[in-house]
Amino acid sequence: MTKHPEKPIVHYGVPEWCNNNEQLSATAELERYLSNVIRQESRTLRNDTNCKTNWDESDTSRMLRDRVWEVSRCKDLLVSCAKKVDDEIEALTLSKTRTEETLAATAVPHEVSMESLTLREGRQGFELINDPVEKELKKEVHVRKRAQQTLQQLIDQAFEQLCILQKIRQQLTADLQNKVETLDIDNTCLELTITSSQISLKPDPTRIPAGSCTPHEWIQFTQLNLARAREAMEMSEQMREDMSLTRVSVRLQNDLKNQQRATEFALRKRNHEEQQACRELEWQLKNTEGEITDMENDIFKLDADLKAKTAPLKLAHTRLENRTCRPGMDLCRDEVDVERISINKSLHSLQRLKLHHNQMKQDHARKRGALALEERCINIRNRLIPILYSDGTPVPLLLLTSSSGRSTRHLEA
Repeated sequence: MTKHPEKPIVHYGVPEWCNNNEQLSATAELERYLSNVIRQESRTLRNDTNCKTNWDESDTSRMLRDRVWEVSRCKDLLVSCAKKVDDEIEALTLSKTRTEETLAATAVPHEVSMESLTLREGRQGFELINDPVEKELKKEVHVRKRAQQTLQQLIDQAFEQLCILQKIRQQLTADLQNKVETLDIDNTCLELTITSSQISLKPDPTRIPAGSCTPHEWIQFTQLNLARAREAMEMSEQMREDMSLTRVSVRLQNDLKNQQRATEFALRKRNHEEQQACRELEWQLKNTEGEITDMENDIFKLDADLKAKTAPLKLAHTRLENRTCRPGMDLCRDEVDVERISINKSLHSLQRLKLHHNQMKQDHARKRGALALEERCINIRNRLIPILYSDGTPVPLLLLTSSSGRSTRHLEA
């Protein structure tokens, strides 16, 4: 078996050996330098990271504290505004209640006026006239209807405003509740530290939650709620002032009181005229009845005298009848001594007296009925007595106003 020749081993020279050693040394020094640079950069990075982490944590805590302060400030504004809204709701409710009591106070006077008009419709014949009392009563009814319409309109507006205030109060309550929950969460976050046991890593903590808003939208939402509340409270205050002006209007109080006095004066005057007419008619009836009695006595005497003079009457009738047969121009209406006795005129006069007497009796009955109705109207107006508010103050009996303008005097709630 033949042997192959062995491959010769490479032998390096001394220079090559020296170069290799120098290269290894240079490479080691370079790697150590690079490693040192990396270690220095790592230390710098670690220091920078620590500083940035500490600064970011401090800055985050500061911003969180600022946020807590801002939310607290908004919460305080909402609390204050909600309290004012509650006070305004209470004040408007009280003013509405007083206006309703005032409206209720006009019911009795209006009912009295309508009852008076209804009673006076029961007059009969010539007593059913459109006299000043009728005009004053209708004017009184018209004035009170206008007052009731004005008061009812104010009450309806107050009810609508109360609904608006209640809705705004609910919005403020919801916003305030959100602020309270936000403060609880932010204060809890502010109390957390790196040593707290509640901290942990969360998946995607930087995500933007659905339904989130920008800080500008957040502050704008609260400001809008506050602005709506202030606007509603201003409208409510103006409405309370209008209702107060309506209830305490001196001019209209005087106008309607004067109207009431005018109506009562017309009633008393009409009652006096009815009494005078009744007395006059009674006097005429008395005289007529006396005249009827005298006429009846005269007729009785005439009838007795007629019976006593039947024969002379027959003679007179025969003469008159015979003289109608005179011929030609001799049929003249000369004066002949003829006794004409008749009671027809007396009977006709008596019938006329009795007929007129019956007419006067009927008219007297109608006047007595009208007088009774006028007295009833006067009596029912005694129901116009002052009505009191629930707190004991008198309710204005007659009210009407125009709510334009603002008053500088002190007004009730």
